[in-house]
Amino acid sequence: MTAPLVEMRDMVKSFGGIKAVDHVTIDLYPGEVVGVLGHNGAGKSVLMKMLSGALQRDSGEIYINGEKATINNPRDARNYQIETIYQYLALADNLDAASNLFLGRELMSPTGFVNDAQMEAETRKILARLNPNFRRFHTPVAGLSGGQRQSVAIARAVYFNARILIMDEPTAALGVQETQMVAELIEQLKSEGIGIFLIDHDIHQVKMLCDRANVMKNGQLVGTVKVDEVSEDDMLGMIIAGKCPANAIPGPGALQTA
Repeated sequence: MTAPLVEMRDMVKSFGGIKAVDHVTIDLYPGEVVGVLGHNGAGKSVLMKMLSGALQRDSGEIYINGEKATINNPRDARNYQIETIYQYLALADNLDAASNLFLGRELMSPTGFVNDAQMEAETRKILARLNPNFRRFHTPVAGLSGGQRQSVAIARAVYFNARILIMDEPTAALGVQETQMVAELIEQLKSEGIGIFLIDHDIHQVKMLCDRANVMKNGQLVGTVKVDEVSEDDMLGMIIAGKCPANAIPGPGALQTA
């Protein structure tokens, strides 16, 4: 089998006397979408922030492509081709797609000026690959739809060679058509071998977008399931009661198996 893109082994993070993440082990393979879900406070965001470098782990190990990784800050994570797309997208509303894609990493001309033409050409190229229907290149992103804004945020990550994406509730507050656009973007990323961790609490979205799901409760891993082998009720039972269905791989947080 192909080596995992990411292995997070025995991850621990405490705040005071509370273990926000308590000995959690998960992995991600190329071209796979893995959901990380649970109620607020379950530990899913803290776990992913240790991978993104936003938080330092207390203990545990991270392996990227089978090799032990040192990730102490977001710059370290980017060196391992890890990018995070937050729910609020971190876009500058007053700037257009190209200016957002290259924000802080602008392309310069030989004379030392910002090369707007080259940045627009590169933006058109990457968005043609991800979302061929995107046309509003000169519109400030504040005027774009939710799905179009996701397209810009994803293009920014992929343009700079991300192989591992962390997506935080990418369909939150989107309508049906916009959600479908994001689903198509995710399918395109999968086809290119990019691995995606998707943080969510919406079981329906996880069923639609993910290949596997890791359910967390009180900082522990309840279990891991293949989403096409379980029902939404099965996953709801994992989230609320910590009960794993028979075809789940139970974790330390599982109360019982059916």
